[in-house]
Amino acid sequence: MSDLTERAKKAAEISAHPRHYKVCEGCESIVVARANTCPNCHGYRFDEDTKRVVDQATLLGSRPQSSVKPEDLAS
Repeated sequence: MSDLTERAKKAAEISAHPRHYKVCEGCESIVVARANTCPNCHGYRFDEDTKRVVDQATLLGSRPQSSVKPEDLAS
């Protein structure tokens, strides 16, 4: 399965249950609702509005990944 297909599949899962997620205000990543800090940018401000989560999931699921994740930096 392609990376874009995987992203679209994950976006659909997130959109089906937006209350389980929130959007990081620092890097706009989607994280699980129970997270205290963003695993990508270590931000601590989040938007928990379900419409915002669905909109962001739709956006991120429709394009290739462009952000650097922590595992990308591991050597």
